[in-house]
Amino acid sequence: MNKRRTLPVIEATLAVLVWGGSFVATKVALREVSPITVVWLRFGMGVVILGAVMLARRQFALPQGKDTAYFALLGFLGITFHQWLQSTGLVTSQASTTAWIVATTPVFMAVLGWLVLKERLTWLQGFGILLAAIGVMVIVTQGNWGFLLGGSFGAPGDLLVMLSAPNWAIFSILSRRGLQRTPATRMMFYVMGFGWLFSSLLFILGRGYQELSLLSLDGWSGIIFLGVFCSGLAYFFWYDALQALPASQAGAFVYLEPFVTVLVAAGMLGEAIRADAVMGGGANLLRVWMVNRFRS
Repeated sequence: MNKRRTLPVIEATLAVLVWGGSFVATKVALREVSPITVVWLRFGMGVVILGAVMLARRQFALPQGKDTAYFALLGFLGITFHQWLQSTGLVTSQASTTAWIVATTPVFMAVLGWLVLKERLTWLQGFGILLAAIGVMVIVTQGNWGFLLGGSFGAPGDLLVMLSAPNWAIFSILSRRGLQRTPATRMMFYVMGFGWLFSSLLFILGRGYQELSLLSLDGWSGIIFLGVFCSGLAYFFWYDALQALPASQAGAFVYLEPFVTVLVAAGMLGEAIRADAVMGGGANLLRVWMVNRFRS
């Protein structure tokens, strides 16, 4: 593998490894402060880092015309709402369960591509989507379908995390138009900036600033990891890799993320490595791969 291919592969791998630890870091921070405080601090740091990268690359330019409203919409969906769903869900949901559920996002993207973009969807892909949905149910019910029959749905946060997967798919579909005409770093800076501004309103109204003194060294470590590495450097690495690698090849790296989360969550949070979650999640990744493999 030549250098032009090696660096993007390393960057994509680093981004996924960092994102795999993000759910664990969020759980650590949520022990001390509310979800909106975690989101506000995390993306405040991310905006600063992406802004510095944008300036270093001499890509700064003010949004033109309707782009302001467009970036604001993406910021609300992809940052404020999406991260609120996941952070609030992680209050009660396990980090490893969250990672397995989030890994089904490509399936929702395939469905939206079929519904919105009129992309072709074969019967085999449809079957894979059905199997992926069953796999998620296995994970959130811990293999006990009686939970659903009894009107229960695993941990309360699992439902919020499940909603975040199609929400991210919608965000990704809507982002395609902007990425065709705007440098990725500049676009993500404005999207993240608007998302952070919206979360600032919730942070102020909820008096999240009163929680800052509650953060211990462990809490700040989790926040800094989320802000500097997950929201700043990982986005930078990922979009650099996307510019050099085919989308299908870059997407394959995402399948590693839940396995990283499971191992880190077991080591740092003491979460048990459940056989039903590993089997259901592993099968899920196979189904997600099948949907996108035949789609491409």
